[in-house]
Amino acid sequence: MKIRHTILLIAMAVEILLFFYCLLKKSNHVPAGYICAVLSFALLICTGWLLLFPKVTPIETTGEYQVKREDCFYTDTSRIETYTDDGSCRELPISFWYPAECQRTQSCPLVVFSHGSFGIKESNETLYRELASHGYVVCSIDHTYQCFSTTLSNGKTVRVSGAFMKDIAADSPQDNPAQSLPHFENWMDIRTGDINFVLDTVIEKVSEKSGELSVYRLIDISCICVMGHSLGGSAALGVGRQRDDIMAVISLEAPFLCDIQGVDADGNFVFEQSEYPVPVLNIYSDASWEHLREWKQYEENARLLDMESDDIQNIYLSGIGHFSLTDLSLSSPFLTFIFDGFKTNDAPQETLKKINEVCLAFLDGHLKVAKVKEK
Repeated sequence: MKIRHTILLIAMAVEILLFFYCLLKKSNHVPAGYICAVLSFALLICTGWLLLFPKVTPIETTGEYQVKREDCFYTDTSRIETYTDDGSCRELPISFWYPAECQRTQSCPLVVFSHGSFGIKESNETLYRELASHGYVVCSIDHTYQCFSTTLSNGKTVRVSGAFMKDIAADSPQDNPAQSLPHFENWMDIRTGDINFVLDTVIEKVSEKSGELSVYRLIDISCICVMGHSLGGSAALGVGRQRDDIMAVISLEAPFLCDIQGVDADGNFVFEQSEYPVPVLNIYSDASWEHLREWKQYEENARLLDMESDDIQNIYLSGIGHFSLTDLSLSSPFLTFIFDGFKTNDAPQETLKKINEVCLAFLDGHLKVAKVKEK
């Protein structure tokens, strides 16, 4: 653990002791004693905030373009919201990051991003900004009720669904694959439904030359990549099989859940056997790398380890955990330390820069090169 974390934790412990001392000691039951308790509690809150959310210096982009952001909301009138009983249609908050000075109509490849369980659409903003600075349009989705928190078009703040959290907590694919399979199917149905709806909506608006958002005039709908982290990565991998307009897929540590077709008599998942149809980049951390050939839901990932090529790439970033693949490692190193099983990432900026580098190289090789060949 970093020295800063240790100092702040010690300070919080002292402040907690002081707070209870001021409240419990009878001689302190005077205005001065209560003021002492209030001040110690205020210090505790401030110290806790400094621990959880230190001042962050954003990682500078390396591309030629400045980056802009536009937000909007898409409502899928063909789907009733799964996590409510009011009959409302599913609404998705959407954000685009795009190159500000790029003036060439429909010139930018599109990357659609899906966050992990309990994540938010800004979960990998460092990566979005880097890609946008190099001429990509990145569209990130808040998967309503599966993200930590989001705000709908009517101003309502929506938190993560308790039912979704309960299913995640109860899931145990190693011990009970048959129980996990319905969870996987349900999650992937929702997530891939969201991604496909967003893709179809963006394609429609670009084709119709919609003026609702300035970003629509920049998007090249013939060059599309889907990308995601964790559960979002699994959904992205599924969409890569479902559509014929996807040119590449990037997965930040996720199993091929959509490829699971059942469970055999021995309790093992049965996977789709055909070759993956598009170039794919899988990025892993210490959280899964040593277990890829052991964990049942990662069988397809393990198979791809033996098929390394320009179109199938596997990158292992050592010394980090699962959440270090997101910007949480930058915005809250302490929370990342907790969520990653008390594994310290001493260089979050370097980790995120490496992710930027490998993702950009992969996309340049499979989207921009393809555009040049077409010309």
